[in-house]
Amino acid sequence: MENSLLQSFKESIASVTDADALIAALQTERQTSIRINPLKISNLNLPKVPWCSSGFYLEKRPIFTLNPLFHAGAFYVQEASSMFLEQIIRPIATRPLRVLDVCAAPGGKTTLALSLLPQGSILVANEVIKSRAQILSENLLKWGHSNCIVTNNDPKDFGFLKGFFDLVIVDTPCSGEGMFRKDDNAVSEWSPENVDLCSKRQLRILYDIWDCLAAEGTLIYSTCTFNERENEDVVSRFIAENNAKCEKIALQQEWNITEREKNGAISYRFFPHKTKGEGFSVSVIHKSDGPIYSSKRSQPKRNILSFAKNLQTYNTFLKDNNQLIFNDKNGLLWSFPQEFQQLLCEISSHCTIFHAGTPLIEIMGNKINPHPGLAFSVGYNPSAFPRVSVDLETAVRYFKKEPLSLPNAEKGWLNLTYNNISIGFVKNIGNRANNPYPQEWAIKMNVDYSRLSENNCFE
Repeated sequence: MENSLLQSFKESIASVTDADALIAALQTERQTSIRINPLKISNLNLPKVPWCSSGFYLEKRPIFTLNPLFHAGAFYVQEASSMFLEQIIRPIATRPLRVLDVCAAPGGKTTLALSLLPQGSILVANEVIKSRAQILSENLLKWGHSNCIVTNNDPKDFGFLKGFFDLVIVDTPCSGEGMFRKDDNAVSEWSPENVDLCSKRQLRILYDIWDCLAAEGTLIYSTCTFNERENEDVVSRFIAENNAKCEKIALQQEWNITEREKNGAISYRFFPHKTKGEGFSVSVIHKSDGPIYSSKRSQPKRNILSFAKNLQTYNTFLKDNNQLIFNDKNGLLWSFPQEFQQLLCEISSHCTIFHAGTPLIEIMGNKINPHPGLAFSVGYNPSAFPRVSVDLETAVRYFKKEPLSLPNAEKGWLNLTYNNISIGFVKNIGNRANNPYPQEWAIKMNVDYSRLSENNCFE
């Protein structure tokens, strides 16, 4: 960063922390952390992230691409500071919740929320940029929860769901100061003008989405930046203009999280020279009153989904038989919580849906082919297909979309497992096993299979 910009940056953060100490910390090596999927991995023998029950620190950063459990949604690589959302969500997740994550890609906070929500909850994960929405969709399919809809829309497009959501997560696009240690581009793109632009966009997103939050609902506002303009100043203006208030979060002193208050805005700050994590700021906004949601049962604006009637034919793929089965425009069958059918119809008539629920099968003539995403579902019935345990090299070759050889396995569709975790399907025809893993998800890097165990991270 040029001296003039560095001076501007220091001035912008001088009111919130020791600028020199922070900048010095940004020159040190960052800490790598992961969060496990509790429905796939129970625990790890690693140092824990203190504010997240499923978060762990790694001693060094491995090549995650070479770990099959990473591809199978058994863990998520997430910055430790942002895992703090557990401290906000867990106390209110005492009943089923309706949740909207409005700027959700790539999916860290969404997968965390899904792991915390009780049965009967629903989560809509939205991303306005199409390429990022595709990544979000892949990550959520691999996390394996059916109570999730992924959309690709502007936040203002959710106006038809006034008063519907109990919890709205707004992790806004920001100037990225908290990523300076992680991303050199974040440093080169920083400027006071960009900070100003971001603060205006953040305020617009809050206004666009506010009516969707139900009375007595909670909005989580977060950024990965340090300055006040994008944090306390945005929040204080918004709550003043909307008769809202910030809520406090209980902290442990040893976490070294900084609580700040300015003009009614309460924020919880993560500074790398104080806390074991990257830069992060979060505020919790409470809404006291607002519109009451009313379902629209009028004719939708465009054709909606086609629902299957012979459910027993397809429910054998799932552990839970109380699922809705529908066809998408690509000829795939999906399962989705039956209680949210009306919501799914409403969203499909107003929004661009990337996926909803769990992919089951593709029907091609008389053939039924399991979708690769079904293997990642936490609701997948493990007795639906014969299971074959594979070693590390075979698992990596599967995720690299290479043909496999399983000479001792029976013919037909097989469910591959690695470390007793379902990772995908192959069709064994005897001399080889055809690999239907999606090309867009496949490992692109060259792999030295002789060195896999050296690269494989924390097992």
